[in-house]
Formats: sequence, C-alpha cells, structure tokens
Amino acid sequence: MHSTIPSPPAAPAGHTMVNRFDPASAPSALSAADRRLLDRRRAVLGDIYPLFYDKPVHVVRGSGARLWDAEGNEYLDAYNNVPAVGHANPRVAEAVRRQLTQVNTHTRYLNESVVAYAERFLATHPAGLDRVVFTNSGSEANDLAVSIAQWRTGAQGVVVTRNAYHGTTRLLSGLSPENGPRMPLHPWVRVVDAPDTFRHGPRAGTVFAESVRAAAEDLRRHGLGFAALLVDTILSTDGIFPGEPGLLAEAFRATREEGGLVVADEVQPGLGRLGGTMWGFQRHSDGIDMATCGKPLAGGLPIGTLVLPEELSDGYAQEHRYFNTFGGNPASIAAATAVLDEIEDRNLLDNARRTGAQLLGRLTEIAAASPITADVRGAGLFIGVEMAATDGADGGRWARRMVGALRDRRVLISAVGHAGQVLKIRPPLVFDADDADEFTDVYAEVLAEVQNQGDTP
Repeated sequence: MHSTIPSPPAAPAGHTMVNRFDPASAPSALSAADRRLLDRRRAVLGDIYPLFYDKPVHVVRGSGARLWDAEGNEYLDAYNNVPAVGHANPRVAEAVRRQLTQVNTHTRYLNESVVAYAERFLATHPAGLDRVVFTNSGSEANDLAVSIAQWRTGAQGVVVTRNAYHGTTRLLSGLSPENGPRMPLHPWVRVVDAPDTFRHGPRAGTVFAESVRAAAEDLRRHGLGFAALLVDTILSTDGIFPGEPGLLAEAFRATREEGGLVVADEVQPGLGRLGGTMWGFQRHSDGIDMATCGKPLAGGLPIGTLVLPEELSDGYAQEHRYFNTFGGNPASIAAATAVLDEIEDRNLLDNARRTGAQLLGRLTEIAAASPITADVRGAGLFIGVEMAATDGADGGRWARRMVGALRDRRVLISAVGHAGQVLKIRPPLVFDADDADEFTDVYAEVLAEVQNQGDTP
C-alpha cells in the first residue's frame, strides 16, 4: 500500500464528470444493435443524460445484486443503491402492483398506508425528529430543508463540503460544488474541506469543525449570517470518509453553537447502508436538526423525505404553503413499506455490517501489496479505495482504468473524489458473502493487470 500521505488532489482545470461515456466516440466493441440504440437515444434525449462507462451497459433485467445485458451477459452490481433491497425485488413489485390496482392519489386525501408508513419511518429516527414531509426526490427534500433553515434562522449562509453534491434544483445546484466551476455557487455559500481521515488522521473531525466555525464567521462578516451546515454524512462525492463513529459530532456542535442548523443528507448513507444504524448521522451524533433521504427508500420508485421537529415543521407551515402532488403517493409508499419489511425481515442492517467488514478486510489486504493504492476506507456496504498519485499518472487515471477494466469483467462500480481518484463500491444491501468473494477475486486480478500496464495513458 502507498506509504506516504499526499496532498489533497488538485482541482482539475475544467470539469469532467467521473465515469462518463464520451458521446463523441461509440466504441467498436458495442454491438450493431446497441450502436443503433445509442444513436436513437441521442436523437431524442440528447447529451444532457450521461451514460456510465466507456462502453455503456445495455441493461434488460436484474435480480438481487445481478444485472443482465441485452446479449445475456451477467454482471455483478457493486454500485447501485437505488434498488436497496435488490433489483426486481418481488415483494416491492407486488406491493406496487396491488396498490396501483386500488388507488394512487396524493396526500390531500386521508390514506391509512401513508400515515402508517410515516409512523414507522419516524420511529427509525431519534426522539424529537417527529415530523416527515414527503417529496419526489432527495433534491426536493434538501431544497425544502435549506429553505426552512433560512426561514428559521433569518440568515442566508449555508456551508457545504468542497466537492459536495446535494441535488438538481436551482437552489441545490448552487449548493453542489461537484457540478464544477461552470455552475457557480450562490454568493451566500461557503465551502470547507471534508474531514479527510486519510490526510488528517484522528484530527480530521476537529479540523472540519474548525473550518465550519471559520466559514460561519466569514458569512457573518459579509452580512449573510449562518443558516445551516448541509452535509452528506458519508462525504460520498468528496471521496467517502466514514471515519470512526463520532467524526462529525464536533462539527454538528460547532454549527449549533454558531447559530446554524444541521441538515444531514442521508440519500447516500441512509437506510442502513453503513451497518449497525439506520442513518449515517447516528454513527456520529443525534445532534442534528433535519435529515433528508430519497432514492434508496422505495426500490426505484420516486420518493424523498424531510424529517424534522414539530417546531420547525408546524412553524414553517403557519407562514408558508408546501404541496407536492406526487410526494408520498400511495404507490411509492407501498414500495417504501415493502423495502422496510425486507430490511427488517432479512436483517439487512446486520448483513451490511458483516458483508461490509468482509469486503473492507479483503480489499485492505489486497491494497497492502499495491503501489497504486493509497487508502481503503469504509463502513458497512459503502467503501472507498483511493488510488495513489504515482510518477506519470494521477490517482484519477488509475481509478478510471480500474472502473473500466472491472466493467469489462462485468463487475460494476464507479469513482468519486475531486479528481475522480476514489473507487466507489456501494452495492445493494442484499450483497452477500458469496458476492463479496466474487467481487474481491475479480478486483485482485484486475488491479494486478492495471498495475502491470504501467503509467502509459
């Protein structure tokens, strides 16, 4: 394993999306049918919807942690968190079918299933977080959370991490540095470095808290005030920094002492992915003010949630109108209920803990002999492998090669980090010990092949 701790990767001159298919070159390895489909897709969808991988995958069906392409090839999915309880989960599918044959309206009608799910969902959160607002997505939930924080504090300023991504709305795009310099941040946003446990070790949490305090002071100095710290509690797009439990607690306390609210973005770490706790913030502290979630909640159907105290929810409602036509629709609620059933009945939190520890341990062993691997870190079924900067190749180049080579071996992952230097391993929660063995066997072979290629582009 790489023995020296490098400086944080430098910002790229221009913004390049990690693991993005280049539409200017359709690889010859694509079948004629897939090339035709790609041409048709671009003709109607354009290039605004990026595809993954240098050679896109044409997915036609899935089951558990497996996907199949149009030619019948089987893939091991070590990336997708949206189908949290597995692709094409029968329980989820049947729940949605049953609901759609009854009624599917919105939350302005009384509906038993919506209330029952809300009660059950809130029970997974700490006492005091006792109201939930349903939206269609995590983006909408984050948008509302920021609006409430600004209303409650009377301030504008929001602090986010340096490569954060929080959503697609206009408000959230200006709070998502990961979008790149051509999508500028709002003038009332301040960015701070993520708590980099690789470079700062046990001081990472303290360094992060000090940065939040400094950002809050700068916001006040410019007359903007400090409304909120909005943070993904696994720091996914920053490079995946789970840290030891309690890593974020000092920053949460600092935020509140500086007069801001803590908004935990749980779209990536939430729903038991980190093992042991249902929500990522619970690994660190219950001292938050709002929690949001989205894509993994309903097995692929659109849903988002904002969980907050009664005081914030009902106080905001006295002065503001909020209605979301499809947020909390009974079909999505049926799917989300089935997802909770699967998590509980199949003990998937414990599976995330056990299988994640197996993956982390084996990947750490493999990295020990790898000159191009700098660090392995993770919690539960969320693991990051940071590739090293070496003479002639930065960590991002190694990561891109690894992602592509694994895809060629029909194993799916992606990459994150400011320079795209961290492999992102985030499989469905049903990923089991056999899947982990298969993954690490292929990973070890691919890593050896990539290393042997040397630094040539």
